[in-house]
Amino acid sequence: MSLNNELGLSHPIATTGHEALLNIYFTAVCIRKQAGDFLRPYGLTDVQINVLMLLSHQADNGEGLTQSRLSEMMLVNRANVTGLINRLERDGLVTRTTDPADRRSNVIRLTRRGQKLLEKVEPDYGKEVARIMDALTPTEQRRLIGLLERVRATIYNVE
Repeated sequence: MSLNNELGLSHPIATTGHEALLNIYFTAVCIRKQAGDFLRPYGLTDVQINVLMLLSHQADNGEGLTQSRLSEMMLVNRANVTGLINRLERDGLVTRTTDPADRRSNVIRLTRRGQKLLEKVEPDYGKEVARIMDALTPTEQRRLIGLLERVRATIYNVE
């Protein structure tokens, strides 16, 4: 179904570029809503699962990641990460300790409880990702990745 139909627009979107951009945005909104619906029974949000997965898969040997590194990887500012870490720490899913190399920085680590929850969620999450992305062949997925990387490169060059 076209975006014009999905949104019930009475007049078509004026330019192909604008329609493409709105398609990216609307798809991202749909994905985020689906992720929220999927993760709600686990007591998680899409941003929280992102943190848990980063800590599990990007931190070397359980060393954790600094809050500033997490904010870079998640593309959010440090203030947002602080609130997020506060909630995850309150729920016993992560710990926060002062970085011995830089006392102004905190290192975030996954707790055993956080790891167990992630082990419970990840297989189902992987199936849900596959279900959604199976609409495209692996070749089409790689092409989509390349196209979106080109769009981001244009954005970064403008700023």
